[in-house]
Amino acid sequence: MRIVFFGTPDFAVESLDAIMHSSHKVVAVVTVPDRPAGRGQKTASSAVKEYAVAHNLPLLQPERLRSEEFIEALRKLQADCFVVVAFRMLPECVWAMPPLGTFNLHASLLPRYRGAAPINWAIINGEQKTGVTTFMLNHRIDEGGILLQESTPIATDETAGSLHDRLALMGRSLVVRTLDGLESGLLNSHPQEGCPCPAPKIFKDDTRIDLTRTASEVEHLVRGLSPYPSATLTLRNKRSETVAFKIHSCRATNEPTNTAQRLLCDGKNSLKIAASDYFVEILELQMAGKKKNTTADFLRGTDITNWKLTQ
Repeated sequence: MRIVFFGTPDFAVESLDAIMHSSHKVVAVVTVPDRPAGRGQKTASSAVKEYAVAHNLPLLQPERLRSEEFIEALRKLQADCFVVVAFRMLPECVWAMPPLGTFNLHASLLPRYRGAAPINWAIINGEQKTGVTTFMLNHRIDEGGILLQESTPIATDETAGSLHDRLALMGRSLVVRTLDGLESGLLNSHPQEGCPCPAPKIFKDDTRIDLTRTASEVEHLVRGLSPYPSATLTLRNKRSETVAFKIHSCRATNEPTNTAQRLLCDGKNSLKIAASDYFVEILELQMAGKKKNTTADFLRGTDITNWKLTQ
């Protein structure tokens, strides 16, 4: 089949590569326009564009998905199917164009975790399993008919980063199986069933560690935001100044919270913060403006024995 692939980040590259190594033909790739990024605001290309350029694939980077120029370019490609992985919401004039329709790969078991950050929220909420889903696009975000699904357990030490990589690999095979099924005419979509659950975009307020939560919930938050955008915590130093930290790794302990001393630091190797029930041991952290460190390395250079939690 002739395929147009829509995608942006690293997660999508795995699926694009899988189609390239399948019996189907990628006739064009659609990705976002190059944008300034990083502290230097240098123009950067998406991971999907870099792959497309490296493999000499025709590339489209429309500013407007409804523009006549873009729509006409798509029509001329005479694609049988469009495949979408981690891209913008498409207008109906695009997703309804190919004869076999347009399907999306989503990193959850729909209808669970509809939205922009399904991997993060599944870990944050303490789910024991997740997976990948292919579904047909329609007018509603992540609500189209399901084509195929594959599930996987979430490990007790899983981070958003490790789960991202595993689901990307699972997704590559599911995308090709979906294309094969659509080509054969034996694969049909069916309505989503079960209790929907949202997975909205992660904002700054979502990253703040709430110490009124349990130690287990704090650990889930840290793992669900690792390595990016990272859970955050503020401490107050001896001069009563607030200092921001990113917490990259932690462990819930079975040590009951001490209401008299909510931050425990031995000044050498150990730093613990009090959640609502037990202490949480900080294993890796990053003070604002500094590099990421293990707790032991950080404490060798910074004395925080008399610092306080701001919450």
